[in-house]
Amino acid sequence: MRNREFFRNVDLTLIAASLGLVTMSLVALYSIAAGADDGGGFTKQLIWIGVGLAAMAFMAFIDYTRVRHLTLIIYFVNIAFLLAIVLSGDTALGAQRWIMIGPFRFQPSEFTKLFVIMTMAAFLAERKGQTLSWRDVGLVLAYVAPSIALILVQPDLGTALVVCAAIAGMLLAAGADYKQLGVLAFLASSAGWIVVRFHLLKEYQLSRLSVFIDPDRDPLGSGYNLKQSIIAIGSGGVFGRGWLSGTQSRLDFLPSSVRHTDFIFAVIGEELGLIGGVVVLVLFFFLVSRALRVAQLSRNYYGLLMGAGIVSMWIFQVLVNVGMTIGIMPITGIPLPFVSYGGSSMLMNFMAVGMLLSVYARRWR
Repeated sequence: MRNREFFRNVDLTLIAASLGLVTMSLVALYSIAAGADDGGGFTKQLIWIGVGLAAMAFMAFIDYTRVRHLTLIIYFVNIAFLLAIVLSGDTALGAQRWIMIGPFRFQPSEFTKLFVIMTMAAFLAERKGQTLSWRDVGLVLAYVAPSIALILVQPDLGTALVVCAAIAGMLLAAGADYKQLGVLAFLASSAGWIVVRFHLLKEYQLSRLSVFIDPDRDPLGSGYNLKQSIIAIGSGGVFGRGWLSGTQSRLDFLPSSVRHTDFIFAVIGEELGLIGGVVVLVLFFFLVSRALRVAQLSRNYYGLLMGAGIVSMWIFQVLVNVGMTIGIMPITGIPLPFVSYGGSSMLMNFMAVGMLLSVYARRWR
């Protein structure tokens, strides 16, 4: 595809929505940085946004159908990265999820989300026009089981759930019937029950579940972050306390370890109020709705399935992250796409946008 032809087929809505979300991220992080000694990650986030934009452009220019032929390579690269984390990863906050690259921390499991979507789309695309059999569903489970198992070992329950959500969305788009999806939901629920019943979760993960069931339990311990998040959002009202004027985040009531990552939506809710929160959600609506449209316009089944996986990933992350800041979802450490601080997450999400741009630009070829 010639450059001039490509630029005539760029989806500006998709780009504008993602840039709007990173702008909200920078607004919140700058406020945190202005009232904290740790800097709030503002400068590093700017760097990662720049890297992410470059990655987005690179992925957009590549013909996404060529990626389909690299399925096995991508699959084993993903497994190799996850094994490296288990064997020699950097540990922080009770989890072993990172590889240090100079002053930056690289989280391979974030890229697992996109790698699984890209490779699973290639697998399911081979079955176009066929009824998805139970054997196919079993092969899907066998295919993703190693990645999910290695993620859970870290432990990173949140990322594992995101991968499962993406797979569920792709199976639905691939034609899985409700019986098959029901059985998968039952198996997932049973696995969850076994994990809890036999105490296979870390202590802090069990505490998070306990706080979700009983929000008033241990308000100064495991329930502290949730309490402060609810107070922050509630105190913002409709118009907010004003940018750079939030007390919960700037005075450390909302701890510095989570306010720029898992609970950044609470910072936005406090300083920019209901209006700021609605702006974020509206931007996500445009991002997701446009991504769905790109998937529908794809010239082949591979692009459609990849779009379905990316949309499912984003929807699940937004619902869980926003939900946990207001107490209607358990705290699982799932970042808010394009908004939460984190280089790996930012880079992966921009790569996902790049893949969608590639699908859209080549929808007639």
